[in-house]
Amino acid sequence: MILTILRSLAVALLLAFPLSAQDIQAPDYDAWTKAAESAEALVADGTATDTRLSTVRADMVKWRSEFTEAQSINSDQIAAAKNQIAALGDPPAEGATEDPAIAERRKTLNEGLAKLQAPGITAGEAASRADGIIRGIDKIVRERQADKLLRISPSVFNPHNWATAGSMLGWMGKWISDETRWRLMQSATYNNLRENAPLIAALVLASAVLMLRGSRWMMWVARWMTQKTALRGRGLVTGFVSLGQVALPVVGALLLTNALKLTTMLGPIMTAFFQELPLVLLVVTAAWWLGARIFPINSETPSVLGFTDDGRAEGRVHTAMMSFMLALQYLLEHWISPRAENYLGGAGRVGAEKASEIAENAEASLAVLQLPLLIVAGLALFRMGQLMRHQLAIMQSQDDAAAFRQNLLRWTATLLIVIGVVSPVLGLIGYVAAANALLWPTIVTLGVIATIAVLQAYVTDIYAVLTHSEDNKGEALAPILFGVVLGLLSLPVIALVWGARPEELTELWARFLDGFPVGGVRISPGSFLAFAVVFVIGYMITRMLQGALRSTILPKTRLDRGGQNAIVSGAGYIGIFLAAVLAISIAGINLSSLAIVAGALSVGVGFGLQTIVQNFVSGIILLVERPVSEGDWIEVGGQQGIVKSISVRSTRIETFDRSEVVIPNASLITGSVTNMTRTNKHGRVVIKVGVAYGTDTRKVITILKEIAEGHPLVMMNPGPAVQFTDLGADSLNFAIYAVLSDVNFGGSVKSEMLHQIVERFAKEGIEIPFAQRDLWLRNPETLARAMAHPDTEAPKAEPEPEAEPAGEPAPDKVSVPLSDNDGEEEGDRR
Repeated sequence: MILTILRSLAVALLLAFPLSAQDIQAPDYDAWTKAAESAEALVADGTATDTRLSTVRADMVKWRSEFTEAQSINSDQIAAAKNQIAALGDPPAEGATEDPAIAERRKTLNEGLAKLQAPGITAGEAASRADGIIRGIDKIVRERQADKLLRISPSVFNPHNWATAGSMLGWMGKWISDETRWRLMQSATYNNLRENAPLIAALVLASAVLMLRGSRWMMWVARWMTQKTALRGRGLVTGFVSLGQVALPVVGALLLTNALKLTTMLGPIMTAFFQELPLVLLVVTAAWWLGARIFPINSETPSVLGFTDDGRAEGRVHTAMMSFMLALQYLLEHWISPRAENYLGGAGRVGAEKASEIAENAEASLAVLQLPLLIVAGLALFRMGQLMRHQLAIMQSQDDAAAFRQNLLRWTATLLIVIGVVSPVLGLIGYVAAANALLWPTIVTLGVIATIAVLQAYVTDIYAVLTHSEDNKGEALAPILFGVVLGLLSLPVIALVWGARPEELTELWARFLDGFPVGGVRISPGSFLAFAVVFVIGYMITRMLQGALRSTILPKTRLDRGGQNAIVSGAGYIGIFLAAVLAISIAGINLSSLAIVAGALSVGVGFGLQTIVQNFVSGIILLVERPVSEGDWIEVGGQQGIVKSISVRSTRIETFDRSEVVIPNASLITGSVTNMTRTNKHGRVVIKVGVAYGTDTRKVITILKEIAEGHPLVMMNPGPAVQFTDLGADSLNFAIYAVLSDVNFGGSVKSEMLHQIVERFAKEGIEIPFAQRDLWLRNPETLARAMAHPDTEAPKAEPEPEAEPAGEPAPDKVSVPLSDNDGEEEGDRR
């Protein structure tokens, strides 16, 4: 099956990529006419065999490919003629005239263009005719397939059909016995045995050992490696070793087949059986191996699909049962069924009348023999679906990725249950062909899915070993992408399993390679590949150029780091744009044909992507004008920090508490931005100081100026200034204005100067005042009595005394010095 797919894809590749224009030759239209007429008659008759139709279809595909290539004959001359005609200008309007020389030249060129286009037009008509014949053949084949699926087989409930099936099997057994007895009576057989006895004995012994013990040996080796070794990636190694459970028995079957051929004791029927034996054994052992990967025997070995220990043994049993029934079905289809109509060849042994009767009832016999296989396989498939649903109920994960996989498995399990019930029912009511077409492809598809899961698990293990990330190997992206690719590659295999013909897949592949139109432009895999290759090369060259600018060229210039980053970023944008344009042109994509699509996209940009485009344009302006550069101390939108990076969409600043703020570039262009260090690092700090009333203000100014001028970071040009700013409610207020050589140290400078101010004021006896508040206690004697006699009833409140004369303190008024905070809190309590 895989060889068929590869051969079909190879033919499609040859058909999809035409020859160059100079290698194209005109087709033989006489031969084509005869072939087309014969094929059309065959299609009209409708009685040809499927093999004959397949042969004719292949011939028509070759003709159509040849005609498709022939449509490009004279393409260069046609393009040149069209350019010459276009150079003459538009033809005159109706009723108008043009220069006779131009008119004559236009006529000559149009006649030449018609002659050049004639071969392509003829080839196009022939290609359309061939395509019509191909569609007619496909229609006949599809109708036959549908009739076969809907045909009702003889009833399996008829006892006569049971007797017919038993008679056919008995006849085959007698035929095999007669063939073998006759060959044993020939002297040539004994001569072959004597000549090849040592080789035959060695082959039979080796095959017996490999078929009977090989699988157990490999299973023991894999179990030993799992339990005894501590090799990194041992699961991967044991998985590859376990493949010997499949390979060794199949090799043993091949050796046995060759040994029996050397004996010449077997007739055609048994020889054909042993030729099918290796494939049958491969199906059974491969299914058992896949079942052991999905439902591991060792409880310490994780399941490929994450299934728990519960039900693993049952899962392996169902897998083995389905594979065994599939192998028997394969023997019925490829060993018994092809010979059911040839039993007339045994007329000399059992009689012509008996042989004819068996041949006529071959279909009934096959239906009777297939029904038990359908029932057993359907039951195993039904139980497999139930087991999967039970496993999923146990797993129940909330992880999004795991939840998606579990939902997919749940749908698959439900589908298996439905098919496991429907298929045997169809077989019982007589639709044996439909039951076979539904049940066996489902089992094979299940095997393909299991194979993909196992291969992805192996790739995950290999990736984990290579990257030393075995602890979190399930989170890697590369194995998941590999699984997606495997799934896409398995689609042709699954299509063939479900009855698709190789010719149809070849046709689909050829159309895919031919491309599909998008906005008037034909996109094909070849053009896409050319676009991807050219763009990747251009992108790599751009990155190399950026690296050279950043590390080699720009550091030797006088540009600051912000200007260097702007040049590097601009070079990157220009390089990527040029790479995209060059890739589009080399891929043969005509951008003018996408004008309507671009216009529609511009509307979407105008409404939905307006903010993104605005930020993008603002980022380009920032990189070109550079009002803000990396390393600047800026304030925007109430946020202060150091600019760390400027991209095309946003600017990232780091605040002084070490948090990062992402600001859209539009805010830096349209809003108000304060740049503390754009032109230089100079900056002013302001320190406010208050002293008590009665202090010598000029002395205070002298002290503050000495402190400011004594700090090493305070600039002398312009020098620091001290001003008497305010007569405050509690203090005389002064302010120091000092310009620093590096404003980034403003906080530390201010702290150091405040330390010195406190020390000098203490030394000079200058008081730094703090606020005072008066606390009024009304009726203090009443409060004293209440505190002395808490159990007595509180007396009635006395009327408030009259206001005291101004300037005389009341006897119940207490003056308490409070700090500013204490005063505010007390004021709040009042």
